[in-house]
Amino acid sequence: MSWPDHAIWWHVHPLSFLGAEPAALPAGAPARHRLPVLVDWLDHLVGLGCNGLALGPVFAAETHGYDTTDYFRVDPRLGTEEDLLELVDRAASRGVRVLLDGVFNHVGRSFAPFADVARRGTASPYADWFVPEGDDFRTFEGHRHLVALNHASPAVADHVVEVLDHWLDRGIAGWRLDAAYAVPRPFWRTVTDRVRARHPGVWFSGEVIHGDYAAYVIEGGLDTVTQYELWKAIWSSLNDSNPHELAWALKRHNAMIDTFAPQTFVGNHDVTRVASRLGEPRHLAHALTVLFTVGGTPSIYAGDERAQEGVKEDRAGGDDAVRPAFPVSPSDLGPDGLAVQRLHQTLVGMRRRHPWLVRAQTRIHSLDNTVLSYTLVAPDAGSTLAVALNFGPAPATAGLPAAPWVPVAGDACVDSGTGSVSLPPMGWFIATTSGGHN
Repeated sequence: MSWPDHAIWWHVHPLSFLGAEPAALPAGAPARHRLPVLVDWLDHLVGLGCNGLALGPVFAAETHGYDTTDYFRVDPRLGTEEDLLELVDRAASRGVRVLLDGVFNHVGRSFAPFADVARRGTASPYADWFVPEGDDFRTFEGHRHLVALNHASPAVADHVVEVLDHWLDRGIAGWRLDAAYAVPRPFWRTVTDRVRARHPGVWFSGEVIHGDYAAYVIEGGLDTVTQYELWKAIWSSLNDSNPHELAWALKRHNAMIDTFAPQTFVGNHDVTRVASRLGEPRHLAHALTVLFTVGGTPSIYAGDERAQEGVKEDRAGGDDAVRPAFPVSPSDLGPDGLAVQRLHQTLVGMRRRHPWLVRAQTRIHSLDNTVLSYTLVAPDAGSTLAVALNFGPAPATAGLPAAPWVPVAGDACVDSGTGSVSLPPMGWFIATTSGGHN
C-alpha cells in the first residue's frame, strides 16, 4: 500500500483557526507568526489517530485565502516561509504529512500579473493569463474579486507547475486543488503529469462537488476527489430516517472505489458542521461510523471531533460560524465534546487496524425504513468488517451473514450463528471476523 492509502487527515483552515485578521495586512507590516501555534496541535492530531495535516490556504491573499495574490509567499497574517517549513519539519518528525491548498482556478485582483494586465491591457506580458469579458474579465461564479485564470494559456500551466514543484521541493506531501471542477480536465492532466515526473510520490485531491468524479482521476490525472455525494447522503438519510438514500450512495461509492479511493468527510470549511446539520444528536455516531468504515481516504474537520456547531449561511461572512478561531493549545478546549473525541479515537483506531478499508467495497445486507447493515471484505478475504445501523427511535433487528463476529464498537448484540443483530433505539454496531488485517 502507498502512503496515501494509510492517510487520515485533520483539516484546518489556518486563517480562521489562528484568529488572523480578516483582510491582508498593510504593505510593510511585520509578519504575525501565527503558524507556530499549529505545532502545539500536532499532539492533538496524532492523538486522534490522524497522520496528515490538511492546511487550508497559507499563501498571501486579500481576505479569506481563496483570493491568492502571491503563491510563493506565506500570508504575513500567518507568518513567514520559515514558519511554514518549521511546521512541515515538526510534523514530519511525528510521522505527519502536510497537504497544502492550491487555488489555481482564480486569483485575487491584486495578484501581480492581473494588476499588470489591468494597468497595461494587451501590452502586458500576462495578457493571455486572463479572459476579457465585457468591460472586465471572466470571474469565478460571478465573484468580481475572484478573477478566473485562462487555463488555455501555456504560461498559466507553467506557473502552476512552478508553484506545485516549489512547495513539494520544500517537503509538503501533496495538494488539495480548490474548485478543481471549474478547471478543464486536460489542464489538470498537463500539470499533474509534469509535476509527477519530478515528484512521483505526490498526492493530488481535487475539490469536485458534482459531476463525473472518476473523470477527474482518469482524464485529469488527480489521485482523488472530494466525495460530496456521500457527505450529503449521510446527513440527509439520517435526518429523513431514510436508509435507502444512503444505500444508493454507497452503491455509487462502490463504483468510484473501482477507480480510486475518494476523499471522504462529514465536515469541512465550506459546509455547515455535521453536529448542526443533524437533527438528532445521537445520529452523529452513525455518521462517523459510516465515515470510518467505508472505502476512501477520511478527513476530520478541526472541531468536528468535539461536536462543535456552526451553520454556513449564503451571505458575506456566511462562513464565519464554521470557521471559528481556536485556542492556542488543545488543552484549552475544555471538557465539552470529549465523548465525541473519544468516539473519533475509537473509530480511527479501528480503521488503523484494518487499513485495507481504504479500497473496500460495501455489501448491503439489511435495508428497510429504519435499518441498514453492510459488510466490507478485504481484497484477499483475510478479514471482514460488519456494520449495522438503526436510524429510528425503536429497537430493531438487522441481518448479517452468519460468521464468528467479534464486536468492535457500538451498543448491539449479535448472534454469530444466524447473523441477527439486535439494535437498541438509534443503535449502531461494528464487528469483525478477525482482530486485524495488514
